[in-house]
Amino acid sequence: MGEPKFEEALQRLEEIVAALEGGDLDLEDSLAMFEEGIKLSRWCAAKLNEAQQRIEMLLQQGDEPPTLKPFEPEQNEEQP
Repeated sequence: MGEPKFEEALQRLEEIVAALEGGDLDLEDSLAMFEEGIKLSRWCAAKLNEAQQRIEMLLQQGDEPPTLKPFEPEQNEEQP
């Protein structure tokens, strides 16, 4: 099986956090889950960094540096 999808890794990371916050694990299991969580966290951060770099490359115009603009979601009148 290949590399997991970002969403799958993030879901697993959320499961690990919930298990660790639950406090029902013994020390060895907690350490193993913490280690897995750190690895997943670093992997997710690297994937996000790669995505950001790809976006910056797509935004480049000629020889000028990429133009980064803050994301502004559309405001729905029904939402506060």
